[in-house]
Amino acid sequence: MKTSVLEQLYGQTPTVDDIIRETIVSDNCEDAFYVVDIQDILRKHKNWLLKMPRVQPFYAVKCNSTPIVLELLASLGIGFDCASKAEIDSILSLGISPKNIIYANPCKTKSFIKHAADVGVDVMTFDNELELYKVAQLHPNARMVLRIKVDDSHSVCRLGLKFGADIERAHHLLQTAKNIGVNIIGCSFHVGSGCESSDAYTEAISNAKYVFELGRELGFDMTFLDIGGGFPGTSITKVTFDETAKAVNEALDLHFPATDEFGNHSNITIIAEPGRYYVASAFTLATNIIAKRAVPMEDQQIAMMYYLNDGVYGSFNCTIFDHWEVHPIPFHFENCDDGLQLRQNHLTTIWGPTCDSMDCIKRDIVLPELHIGEWIIFREMGAYTIAAGSTFNGFKMPSLQYHVPSYTLEMLQKLPNWSRISQILDINGEESTPMDSFDADHCLEIIPVH
Repeated sequence: MKTSVLEQLYGQTPTVDDIIRETIVSDNCEDAFYVVDIQDILRKHKNWLLKMPRVQPFYAVKCNSTPIVLELLASLGIGFDCASKAEIDSILSLGISPKNIIYANPCKTKSFIKHAADVGVDVMTFDNELELYKVAQLHPNARMVLRIKVDDSHSVCRLGLKFGADIERAHHLLQTAKNIGVNIIGCSFHVGSGCESSDAYTEAISNAKYVFELGRELGFDMTFLDIGGGFPGTSITKVTFDETAKAVNEALDLHFPATDEFGNHSNITIIAEPGRYYVASAFTLATNIIAKRAVPMEDQQIAMMYYLNDGVYGSFNCTIFDHWEVHPIPFHFENCDDGLQLRQNHLTTIWGPTCDSMDCIKRDIVLPELHIGEWIIFREMGAYTIAAGSTFNGFKMPSLQYHVPSYTLEMLQKLPNWSRISQILDINGEESTPMDSFDADHCLEIIPVH
């Protein structure tokens, strides 16, 4: 489909909900789909640069590797955190320098280590001595980063159960690296995915400073600090990004100051591995009610069951693997004869479309009665949803559409990789130029991708 333009009445700026409404009506749509707010991703990057200017973001590819996300972030000049050969190759295919990739998987396949050596990806993490022996044999030019275990008890997904060396073993591991000739350049940690305490970064950065001191005592040139991920990316969080950034900046100023007492600038590179921060809030999922059941209860009330065309084998795998709590929102068309507020409320369970009874999205919530063919939307669905989705039972993953204001489109057209971005957005030539007759604040390009 070619680019179409939606002009809002009364001078109002179009919204993601306008895109959802227009897509459903104009395409007679029944399939589930995402609307991706490009401007939201750009806004997040600007906020990062303003709030944590010393920390270079290396996007965690595993979080959401859709082509538009990777191309857009590549155009912004950020680095990438990769965990496998396939992720490394996908980032290199964008024209990214190997120097802007960290192979941040402490336990790596031997052939993947050899591949990293072949393509020039030298910065890698480790947390045990057996990994050091593999690297010494397969990638002698590697520049290794010791990942330590830190307090991740305040995170939604604790990673310390699987990765990270105890701080007490740091000296032994650094000494082992010294003995076998492996170059250590710094320290990394991860406070856990979806961290809900800014204090976790404070303590972790202090521990990293201790590792730096141990490394320098052994003669290593310690110049690389990776503070991992865990940064909030949604509106529903116990700690805000601003609070986290403040804690990080204060800890860095204390333990890794930008200048020393003589005014000399620090030579330490500081990176982080944000994933959900960049993409979570940019994706809104629209799902269709494909079936409905009314279930009598003992108290003579009626409970409702709605079956959607996406479920836990698709986008809602996040409710299992990422422990994400989703919030269904009935989508209302303004011209409906009966408003949602006038309908009777029922105890409700929402199911996915597959034949598995585990495919349950949300239990025991209260919603107004809905009908087959109506829509339920889920906001802030960009993190760890599409990335781990499947087509189990023959149900396809949702398609992507894009919310691109005209002023954003004008900016995208100036990027060096605009030709690839325009292909993803399915626009080219004259059609990619905003129409002069529209005010940039009052029009919107709706760009479906098939």
